[in-house]
Amino acid sequence: MPTSPSSMINQYKFEDESELRDLFITVDDPESHITAIETFITYRVVTKTSRSEFDSSEYEVRRRYQDFLWLKSKLEEAHPTLIIPPLPEKFIMKGMVERFSEEFIETRRKALHKFLNRIADHPTLTFNEDFKIFLTAQAWELSSHKKQGPGLLSRMGQTVRAVASSVRGGVKNRPEMFTEVNDYMETFSQKINVLDKIAHRIYKEEREYFNEMKEYGPIHTLWSASEEDIADSLKGVASCIDKCCKATEKRMAGLSENLLPIIHEYVLYSEILMGVLKRRDQIQGELDSKVDALANKKAEKDLITEEIGKLEDKVECANNALKADWDRWKQNMQYDMRSAFTNVAENNLRYYEECLATWESFLTSQTAALHVEEDSEDRP
Repeated sequence: MPTSPSSMINQYKFEDESELRDLFITVDDPESHITAIETFITYRVVTKTSRSEFDSSEYEVRRRYQDFLWLKSKLEEAHPTLIIPPLPEKFIMKGMVERFSEEFIETRRKALHKFLNRIADHPTLTFNEDFKIFLTAQAWELSSHKKQGPGLLSRMGQTVRAVASSVRGGVKNRPEMFTEVNDYMETFSQKINVLDKIAHRIYKEEREYFNEMKEYGPIHTLWSASEEDIADSLKGVASCIDKCCKATEKRMAGLSENLLPIIHEYVLYSEILMGVLKRRDQIQGELDSKVDALANKKAEKDLITEEIGKLEDKVECANNALKADWDRWKQNMQYDMRSAFTNVAENNLRYYEECLATWESFLTSQTAALHVEEDSEDRP
């Protein structure tokens, strides 16, 4: 089969990037661990790098899901206005797949692999110190490092400030760009969530259709045993249904690998982006409140002016970081969506072409058999 346009794009993109990249990460080899307290899965994380800040060129560690959660929280803490890639949810939807089933573990492994590689490809996050520690530290070293995080009082203080900021309502001096981004994300979030629900419903219906097809074909084969005159036709129908059933299974695999994960990843991204915008507004709100305080207070004027200067720098840094990340995220999102929809279109074309060819072949054989029978009847 000739190389498809989308696979060629992916190939060229990978080749171009591999020349520039100096950090390669693989998540594989899931292992189940059962203790008296809990059951959990660890994944092997293999890192290969040529960066000088690493002591070795290759590392191999094992990490569990809560370690990935820790890394994400540290990245959000260090870079509050950068768009941190999403992690797969800890809990799964009831009725989808069983926790710790092979399907669930493999789906999570792929998501964790993507999470780390998105961080590795990010121009700022890739040089985060906690990210380096996550990739290189042995389990006991990582556990020790985790204990050095912010204390309970620090986390409570951050929560109180966030709540206070949300109570104050919208900021007064939000730049127009971020108002437009907020409006865009509200629309995007609504559409991507609807798309996610419909895509999962389509996959569920496709699976039900596939299960029916698996039972449908053998019935014709059983029937052929008692219908000698049309046995060949019945066996032919059974063969066609079997081939179409296999084609349906491949199309389902395409949906579960190339469409559903991408759409759901951007559902999670939409939540992350709304959180980033709120944190930017929080920083802006702190500046606005200091400006108001300066206007109302004559005493401590120098102190407040100094604080305003620091907050203005903080707001500018937050705005610049989010602007750059927003443009990068939107470009990646558009590329991912185009690739996903192109893959779906190609899979659908292959599916319908394969099924059409199967039934056309059967029809041709049946037409030829009918002509042979007619000729034999016409002979004296």
